[in-house]
Amino acid sequence: MSAKVRLDHAHLHHLLRQMLRIRRFEAKCVELYQAQKILGFLHLYDGEEAVSVGVMEALAAEDAVVATYREHGQAIARGVGMGGLMAEMLGKQEGCCRGRGGSMHIFDRATRFYGGNAIVGGGLPLAVGVALGDKMQGRNAVTVCFFGDGAVDEGEFHESMNLAALWSLPVLFVCENNLYAMGMALERAEAETDLFRKASAYRMGGTAVDGMDVVAVESAARSAVERIRSESGPQFLECRTYRFRAHSMFDAQLYRTKEEVEAWRKKGPIERFQAWLQDSGLIHEDEIRRIEAEADAEIEAAVAFAEAGTLEPIEELERFVTMERVPA
Repeated sequence: MSAKVRLDHAHLHHLLRQMLRIRRFEAKCVELYQAQKILGFLHLYDGEEAVSVGVMEALAAEDAVVATYREHGQAIARGVGMGGLMAEMLGKQEGCCRGRGGSMHIFDRATRFYGGNAIVGGGLPLAVGVALGDKMQGRNAVTVCFFGDGAVDEGEFHESMNLAALWSLPVLFVCENNLYAMGMALERAEAETDLFRKASAYRMGGTAVDGMDVVAVESAARSAVERIRSESGPQFLECRTYRFRAHSMFDAQLYRTKEEVEAWRKKGPIERFQAWLQDSGLIHEDEIRRIEAEADAEIEAAVAFAEAGTLEPIEELERFVTMERVPA
């Protein structure tokens, strides 16, 4: 059973605003990457915005988030500031990880955002550890762990699911099933393509939801979180979504056709939700333009903050390799 989502004017506009902030932030990241101001790898969330926005709406401030390497959208939806996020992308020490993490390793202590992970499935055991720590300390907190469909074949996926169920840990496993594990199509790698069914092997509740529908995702996530808090055990949520851009900026996308991508774009989460709001008389064109302008202004301010930032001095290259002692 899905939990009811508040469908008032303010909340619906908030959902649209959050998705637009993510989409336009990443569009700016593409510009900066092409200008060689962002270096290294860049994995974009374009098309999957409804997943992170919907899930984050179900969380409380004390809850924790463990993300993937495609985590810009997850970080923004969780409340990580755009200034520190963009500075991190540009490798500046004003970034949320002092410029040492870059695109794939965003961390923010204030929002309990425990970062992306460049290893496929690498965040799964970390999420189990965070949830175990919270439980042992008596915190009423849920840990959400995001991962892609490719991670379900990793050993740590099964180990983490097993331990979370065995120890009744408050973990919400969120599988962002975008149909391709890098270049491997789901049906070529999985005998069971309904990934939520894997949860039953660990006696864990699991469900699938349309990951292109932000209201449906929020409803399903709220239900899952409520069950975790009341039953003190993990839940599995499969969000069926699609990434519009390549796996990374280095991906030639030879494994799928342009026609397939365009077909999915027509049912994109922002386009679909915005059209529904307009058709229902819940938003007007001038309100959409205002939300877009506000997002653009926020992003431009973040870029200015990042570009004005500083690089870490070479003398601190070895800092944080070992723990620093705090004076008594």
